[in-house]
Amino acid sequence: MAELSSRAAEITREVLQALFGGHTQSLRVRLWDGSYWPDEAPRPATLALNHPGALRAMFLGGDEVSLAEAYLFDDMDIEGNLEAAYGAAESFLLNGPDLRTKVGLAARLLRLPSRSAAHQTRRGRAALEGSPHSIERDREAVRYHYDVSNDFYGLWLDRRMVYSCAYFLSPEDDLDTAQLQKLEHVCRKLRLRPGQRLLDIGCGWGGLVMHAAQQYGVEALGITLSEPQAELANARIAEAGLGALCRVEMRDYREVDEPESYDALVSVGMFEHVGEALLPAYFGKAWELLRPGGVFLNHGIARRATDPLPTGRTFSDTYVFPDGELVPVSTTLTVAEEAGFEVRDVESLREHYALTLRHWVQRLEARHEEALSYVDEPTYRVWRLFMSGSAHGFATGRTNVYQSLLVKPGPRGESGLPLTRNDWYSELGTTNSVRV
Repeated sequence: MAELSSRAAEITREVLQALFGGHTQSLRVRLWDGSYWPDEAPRPATLALNHPGALRAMFLGGDEVSLAEAYLFDDMDIEGNLEAAYGAAESFLLNGPDLRTKVGLAARLLRLPSRSAAHQTRRGRAALEGSPHSIERDREAVRYHYDVSNDFYGLWLDRRMVYSCAYFLSPEDDLDTAQLQKLEHVCRKLRLRPGQRLLDIGCGWGGLVMHAAQQYGVEALGITLSEPQAELANARIAEAGLGALCRVEMRDYREVDEPESYDALVSVGMFEHVGEALLPAYFGKAWELLRPGGVFLNHGIARRATDPLPTGRTFSDTYVFPDGELVPVSTTLTVAEEAGFEVRDVESLREHYALTLRHWVQRLEARHEEALSYVDEPTYRVWRLFMSGSAHGFATGRTNVYQSLLVKPGPRGESGLPLTRNDWYSELGTTNSVRV
C-alpha cells in the first residue's frame, strides 16, 4: 500500500509540473501524504489532494464539470482564497500544455487509482424537461437554483436578502449599506413618485418592492417563479405593514396581462434566465405593459461579444443556473430598440459585483457549519465555487453587469426625463422617506 501511494505521488508531481509548470504564484498543492508541490511556501490558496487518485478525478474527464465535481465530492479541497485559485486555473488554460502533452498526461492519469465511491448530493445535477425557456421549464430551472432553503440564503445575504449586485460608494461599505444604496440607486433611476405603479420582474425575496413602496409611495407588484421566495416576501411585507402598497405573486412575466398599466418596470438579476431566443418576447412584453412615457430598468449580467460561446457541459448549467444564458449588452440593446424602446443610459457595475460576491463568499465561509443545517456539503461547495469564480470573472472583465435604462416614448416622442442625471447621485446613500 505504501509503495502504491509513493508511486501515485510521483505520477501526481509529474502531472502537476506538466500542467502548471511555473504558474504557481497564487497556488500550492498539498498531497494526501502531507507533502507539498512545488514547495511549502505559503500562497493565497492551497489545493489539497485528498487521495492518490485525486488528479485522475479532476482532469481525466476533460471538462469543467469533472473538475468541479472533484471538489464538490471531496476528491480535493481548496483552502484559503478560492478566487485566487481561479487565477491559477486561468493561467493554466491560457498557457497550458499542447495536445501531444495532454495525450501523454491522460496516459499517466490512468495509472492513478480510481475512486469507487458514488457521488451523492441531495440536489443532484439539474435535469430539466420540456422545451428550453418554456414557462414550465423556466419554473423548473428557477426552482432548482432558488428553492434550496430560504434559511441557507439568509445566512450570507444582507438583511433584506437582496440576491443581486450591490452598489458601493466606497470599498469599505458593508454589505447591508451597499445593498440599500443599490435599491436607492435603482429607484432614483426610475424616478419613482407616489401613486405610480411598479412591476418588479423576478423580485426575489421582495427587497426592492418593499423599498419602493416604503420610501417612494408607489404601488409595487413583484413576481417570481419560486414559491418559497413568494411566501417569505409576503410575510416580510405583512410584518412591515406594507400590504396595502406591495405584494409578491408567483407568476411568469409572460403571464402578466395588463397592457399599459405600469409607470415603471424593473428587472434585477432575472434577465440571465430569459434566453437569447426569447429576448424579443421579453422586451415586447415590457413594451406592452408600460404606459407611454414609462421607464424600464433592465439589470443583467453579460458576456463579452468577442468571447466564444462555451462548448460542452458547463459547471453553471449542470449545478448552478440550468438554461441560464449570458448575451452581450450590444445584443440586448439592439433587441430592446427593435421592440420600440429608446436607450437612455447604460451603466456597468462590474467592480461592484466583484465586491458583492467577495462579501457573499466570506459570509458563507464564516457560517459553514450553520449552512450544513440546511444543505449538504456538496451543495455548500456549489455556492462557494460558483460565487468565487464569478468574483474572478467580474474582477478580470471576463463578465460584466449592466443597468440599461429604457424609455417608451410618448406619442410625440417625449421621454419625460430631465436633461441631466444629477438627481440620481445627489446625496446618494440617504433615502427619500415617504409617509405611507
